[in-house]
Amino acid sequence: MVSPLAPALLERGAGAQSQPTAAPSTAAQVLPSAPQDPAFQVLPLATQLKGNRPKSNPTVLPPAATVLPPDLRLLQAPLPLALPNKPNQVAIRELRPLGLSASLTLAEVNNPNLRALAIQVQQAQSALRAQIALWYPQLNFRAGSFPAYTGGQQYSNGLTGTGQEQGLSLSSIWRMSADLEASWALINPSRSPQIAAARDQFEQAKNQYLIGLRDLRLQVSEAYFNLQQADEQVRIGQESVRSSQVSLRDARARFQAGVATKLEVLQAETQLARDQQLLTNALYGANSGSGTPGQSIARRSLAALLSLPQDVTPTAKDPSRVIGTWLPTLQESIVAAYAFREELDQIILDISVANSTANAELAKVQPFLNIVNTLSGGRSDGYAFVTQPIPNEQGWNVDNTVGLNVSWNLFDGGQSKAQYRRQKQVAEASRYRFAQRRDAIREEVEKSFYELEANNRNITTTSREVLSARESLRLARLRFQAGVTTQREVVDTQRDLTQAEVRYSNAIADYNKGLASLQRRTGLDQISICPAPSLPPNKPVVMGATDVPVEVQPLVPACQAKFRPTTTAVPSLAP
Repeated sequence: MVSPLAPALLERGAGAQSQPTAAPSTAAQVLPSAPQDPAFQVLPLATQLKGNRPKSNPTVLPPAATVLPPDLRLLQAPLPLALPNKPNQVAIRELRPLGLSASLTLAEVNNPNLRALAIQVQQAQSALRAQIALWYPQLNFRAGSFPAYTGGQQYSNGLTGTGQEQGLSLSSIWRMSADLEASWALINPSRSPQIAAARDQFEQAKNQYLIGLRDLRLQVSEAYFNLQQADEQVRIGQESVRSSQVSLRDARARFQAGVATKLEVLQAETQLARDQQLLTNALYGANSGSGTPGQSIARRSLAALLSLPQDVTPTAKDPSRVIGTWLPTLQESIVAAYAFREELDQIILDISVANSTANAELAKVQPFLNIVNTLSGGRSDGYAFVTQPIPNEQGWNVDNTVGLNVSWNLFDGGQSKAQYRRQKQVAEASRYRFAQRRDAIREEVEKSFYELEANNRNITTTSREVLSARESLRLARLRFQAGVTTQREVVDTQRDLTQAEVRYSNAIADYNKGLASLQRRTGLDQISICPAPSLPPNKPVVMGATDVPVEVQPLVPACQAKFRPTTTAVPSLAP
């Protein structure tokens, strides 16, 4: 199945390079004497393809789920600040089989990192709205005395021009005053650069959300494929243990009949111990040769990405198989990655933010003009400094002032110009980071593409190896039962089959992870889904092997292992 959105996106990314431009590119100006050979092509600039301030385009990616379907609502993530404090709260009570699509839905709804990125988009939008408010007038209310009381007394005894004066003066006044000031910045040179920088940062936050969504889907896909690989390793380990138990049973029977030696029994026991170790590693530890975690670790790693309830562990519902075929060519994949990777847009926006910040720094030494209107009012009630009682006096006042305020920092020691140059240098450095990221994106796409081809070939070769090893083991068992060969041949052939099945399982998992990686690195979804295999309703039974139960080995403390290193000195071979 091919995504209907992908061909249009690829056409847009490939056709953008052929659009005519009105102004000559900087590269052409740097190379005025470029040859007219058609093989010589001057590459278009990213600003010509994407613009100086590219906007986030959420349509290039299927939107994230916001609500869980009814069958998954019981797997809602715990509250962000929830913290278990009892062992029974983290005890696993349910093994929940999940498919890849259900796992992606759970991650998009539950994952805390993605939800934090969504909140950061809202934060950037609020910051942009705060900068846009600079275009609006400001209205301030101030009340210094609301109300204020003044009371006191004064006693005087001294000579004045009219003679001896003596008396007591009292004051008792209630005052109330308030100012209402309206101001509007008519000229603010730093306003537009600050709004432009905030708008670019808002676009960066939206791009960062898309990047986080792409990364989350890749991580969930890889974790799910790792879980499928671990389940397959467990199956291989169980089959190997069954096969070793059959070999050990046959070796003991032949030894008791007197047609085999004790050495063959010991070889069968040794191979059984090896296969039991393989099964243990597949269940709990790292799978040998693959680097993937064991089944228990893989399940909990997926549970952490999905932010499942503390008592639920996911299991892989779908079997491990090839999910599809990558349709675009290598060249189409590279061009699509250049067109749809938000990381490149982020660097272009970094350049725009640095230029806007540089203009804002330079605006600090430019004139600012504000219109201000101040309305003041007050009221008083009381008396003051009287020598005899008089009636209370009341008064009020209203003042209105309108004017222009001008501020101009004529000289700041060159600080603004230095900060301007610094931000321009930041923008210049970002241009080289764009080139570095562009080359890294191509390397990532090529690496994933070639690894996918290698894994595709590995699936073919390892599948033939598995079929040959199975037939070899069957013939070796027949030869051993007929007394033609020894137990060593059976053991070696069985080990070859186990290793072949492990390599085949690893090849499938690596191929699926390579497909998911190419989807992440290119932004495309052009995958031809493989048809589901036609399987019988019942699992085939191989007589003599599948009917052997795999016994659970008891956990013995390491200090009680039977083997002890000997201290017997090795005899010297020197004469």
